[in-house]
Amino acid sequence: MIRHSLPIVALALLQSAAAPLHFASDAAAQSPPAAADRAIAAHRVQASHLPNPVQIGDKVISGGLPEDEQAFAELRSLGVKTIISVDGARPDVAMASRFGLRYVHLPHGYNGIPTARAQELAKAVRDLEGPIYIHCHHGKHRSPAAATVACVAAGQIPADDATAILQLAGTSPNYQGLYRAAQSAQPIATAELDALQVRFEAQVSPPPMVEQMIAIEQTHDNLKRLAAADWKVSDKHPDLDPAHEALLMREHFTEMLRDRDAPQSQGFQQSIRDSRDAAAGLEAAIRQGLPNDVRRQFTDRIEANCKSCHRQFRDIPLAP
Repeated sequence: MIRHSLPIVALALLQSAAAPLHFASDAAAQSPPAAADRAIAAHRVQASHLPNPVQIGDKVISGGLPEDEQAFAELRSLGVKTIISVDGARPDVAMASRFGLRYVHLPHGYNGIPTARAQELAKAVRDLEGPIYIHCHHGKHRSPAAATVACVAAGQIPADDATAILQLAGTSPNYQGLYRAAQSAQPIATAELDALQVRFEAQVSPPPMVEQMIAIEQTHDNLKRLAAADWKVSDKHPDLDPAHEALLMREHFTEMLRDRDAPQSQGFQQSIRDSRDAAAGLEAAIRQGLPNDVRRQFTDRIEANCKSCHRQFRDIPLAP
């Protein structure tokens, strides 16, 4: 079983906040194809506190979420002046401000990058103060796609580099919409970008469904940390209680079932119910001190459900 998904469907019609995640022993995740042979200017950036940073063009770096003071300090040390989040989660504007960095929030989903958003991203990388750091959550899928589209559209990198850049960043080939967006990007005329009126906001409010997915993602991140620590409270995260995190996961799925705006199809509802029950089973297994292999049976159920839901609802490419 491929274990690489957040345990919740991220609908194609919403700005998804979820990102593919792994439990501690997940070594079987699908790898993207090898990068193309042609030489490209894009390259990995050496960093200690930023996930998967890749220099896309002279002005733009893509990567994952800066989660703490060390990450923001590292951005400042790299000379970054502007941060663009394409993730649905609310950016930490206050922390960025402490380090003299501007935040801009331009979220998009896993199914592709709508034309209007691509234009806004292009204008942002052209006009905002750089260097610019574009991030999603883990920096592997949405942010390299967004950065590539933006840089191609702004005339900062060749369109032919698109596929190789996504492969360099480790973007999964399962995200056909992201690859399609990058591969189809073309330079936008200077006059068209000049005429484009954009109000770059530091935060935008996601739809309620996306807020629920953000909460699930955060809880799943916590469960991942606990699994890596053999389901024990660690000195690094003393506030994380395994049983409580499993309880929170169960409640998140329960709330999803109550959401009238969520898909009402039988397949979706059954998947969420089974994930809720699996989270309840995980909680019981933790409280009863059952072995880790029993706990993994429940996490495997959640992961299988999410993989199926992503395939059906989230990863469907946007129409050309």
